[in-house]
Amino acid sequence: MTNNLWLSVRRVMQGGAKNFVRGGAVTVATMIVMTVTLSIIGLLLFMSALLTFTLEAVREKVDININFLTTASEGEILAFADELRGLPEVAEVVYTTREQVLADFRASHQNDQLILQSLTEIGDNPFGASLGVRAKDPDQYEAIKRFLDDQTALSSEGSSIIYDDNFDRNRETIARLSGAITATERTGLAIVILFSLASAIITFATIRLAIYSSRDEIGVMRLVGASNMYIRGPFIIAGVIAGVLSALITLLAFFPIFWYLGRISEDYLGGFNLFTYYATNFPWIFLVIVGSGILLGAVASYLAVRRYLRV
Repeated sequence: MTNNLWLSVRRVMQGGAKNFVRGGAVTVATMIVMTVTLSIIGLLLFMSALLTFTLEAVREKVDININFLTTASEGEILAFADELRGLPEVAEVVYTTREQVLADFRASHQNDQLILQSLTEIGDNPFGASLGVRAKDPDQYEAIKRFLDDQTALSSEGSSIIYDDNFDRNRETIARLSGAITATERTGLAIVILFSLASAIITFATIRLAIYSSRDEIGVMRLVGASNMYIRGPFIIAGVIAGVLSALITLLAFFPIFWYLGRISEDYLGGFNLFTYYATNFPWIFLVIVGSGILLGAVASYLAVRRYLRV
């Protein structure tokens, strides 16, 4: 029983290899279509990675700055910072001393002599310390703001030590970022589904043509009583072979392309290096592309055989 099963499997494998080789122009056309399909899938992976990188960079720049009164002590501010770090919505809290705030202000206005002269005339440091609060998600800034509004007695005397915060000024930016993230995620998913369906249909049609060209041979196989597996199997194996080879061609083509575009993308895409991402994530990309090729070839072949051969 085991020997017969192994013999049948080996014959199906051999038949699939023969179908692949004998396909000639049809096989080449199938591989071209599948290579284009897998290239699109690969490019969508890179677009998704670039989008994630860009959104994370924007997230890093959006935060709430809390400015404190000059009378607030460092201990009171650091204690409040610890309270903020305990919030589930908070990803990071950065403390900036009064001296650093003044130094940053001077640096940003180094060409404005009037402002610098005014600071000199004041003599004392007019700025209080500050806290930069970054949320885990842009939608969570509202919750952090509500927490800030509830803190009415922060000093030892029972009065607030907060001078102001920039949440209201950043509200529009935060809302735009949240909307952009949601819209981009939905659009990206729609594009992936659309291209996947279109690619599957094109591959299906190409494999159907290959099966149609072998209709006489299939008719003879059915007349002599060949099993369903023996008829379907070779076409599915041929589809898998085409998928694997197309995936390898795609991966090899990506290497020089992304090597060339790596430095360019790093300069123009905010530090995102395509080649570095490709090399770092190659095992995962390999599995996705090769797996997609196998799945695409096998499923398209199976459906074409099932529907058009009526086996």
